[in-house]
Amino acid sequence: MKKRVTGLGGFFFKTKNPDKIKKWYGKHLGLPVDEYGCTFWWKDKQGKDCSTQWSPFNEDTKYFKPSKKQFMMNFRVENLEELLVTLKEEGVTIVGDIEEYDYGKFGWILDNDGNKIELWEPVDQAFK
Repeated sequence: MKKRVTGLGGFFFKTKNPDKIKKWYGKHLGLPVDEYGCTFWWKDKQGKDCSTQWSPFNEDTKYFKPSKKQFMMNFRVENLEELLVTLKEEGVTIVGDIEEYDYGKFGWILDNDGNKIELWEPVDQAFK
């Protein structure tokens, strides 16, 4: 079987004031924040540049729906389309359709606790 998840792609959470919390993390923890949050760069086992995103979202965001949770995890995957077919066959709830951008493809699922999970087939070079 092909790999499913290859790493953590991001951690997203709701907050009353995203700009204020980004400034707090920048000041107190030294995160190099920008308008989206903070991107952590690392290398995989093959030496390829990879990124993980930390992003606060406004508390009224609809992006985490249908989950009612305050957070959403993003996992990096190798072949999103193939993985979503497999997950659907296994009875996993798929949320919405695949979306494609210059920085990768995205799909969403729900775990058995109702947490929305974002699956990302990344194009890390788009961030350079």
